[in-house]
Amino acid sequence: MSISLQVLYPTTNGTHFDYDYYLESHMPMVATHMGAYISQTLVTKGLAGGPDTPAAHYAIATMVFADQVAMDAAMENAGPVLEDIVNFTDTTPQMLIGEVVV
Repeated sequence: MSISLQVLYPTTNGTHFDYDYYLESHMPMVATHMGAYISQTLVTKGLAGGPDTPAAHYAIATMVFADQVAMDAAMENAGPVLEDIVNFTDTTPQMLIGEVVV
């Protein structure tokens, strides 16, 4: 059963998010350290939360793994990726780990 890991970067007052660094440096770092275990990666840049509503998140990264074992192996290699977060944002990331059902 596939497992997904979503990392949500909420927009909160006084925080920033450097999309260029995130896409050009951080995501390649994810591929280097965790990519061998990832089946699929998707990054969504927040544009809006609905009509006339600002986006609640700067971005959401979704990584899909074949199973829990693959995700656990990826997370064992995630140290440098986690340490890199301060280089592109000062918001506190949120995580959602779930079972892919569709």
